Amino acid sequence: MPRPLAVAITGGIGAGKSEALRAFARHGAETISSDEIVHELLRSDREVRRALIKRFGPGIRDETGRLDRRRIADVVFSDREQLDWLEGLLHPRVVERYLNWRAELAARPDAPALCVTEVPLLYEVGGETRFDVVVVVTASPAAREARGRKPPDDREQRLIPDADKARRADYAYVNDGSLDDLDRWVAGVAAELSRRGS
Repeated sequence: MPRPLAVAITGGIGAGKSEALRAFARHGAETISSDEIVHELLRSDREVRRALIKRFGPGIRDETGRLDRRRIADVVFSDREQLDWLEGLLHPRVVERYLNWRAELAARPDAPALCVTEVPLLYEVGGETRFDVVVVVTASPAAREARGRKPPDDREQRLIPDADKARRADYAYVNDGSLDDLDRWVAGVAAELSRRGS
């Protein structure tokens, strides 16, 4: 059975991974974001909800009773042990969700040539082995600050340096230009990979 070529997008905070994912979608790929999967888990997975409230207390809910991502972030990003616990809870579910999504795409009679998943911590968790191709998007500190996306120092220290990610990737792009520049680059990569996947 033919299957889509499985592509991962990763890179630093504020580099433009989500914009690159949207560009791949514009150029014919099926796409999914790990962050969107996390949003979905926090909204609708009762087991996740129960585990979070048991661990962090009822104060992580908003006024409507829903889990509040900002309140959860306030807890975990100042405490490495809590962050590790949260990632241990969510990461296996995120992986299961995007692997199931890929299997569903492959089973379609009109399966796409490419399926692209945005995975921010791909190399940090050893997730690159689940993909055929890795695309890394980086940006200079000045470009990230201009986008209002300079990460806190403690979060940056947890990440593999962008230069190391770029060396390990199949494709790497420094996203210091315009969205049109990024779109043109993605269009070229998508065309090349689509030929490989067909």
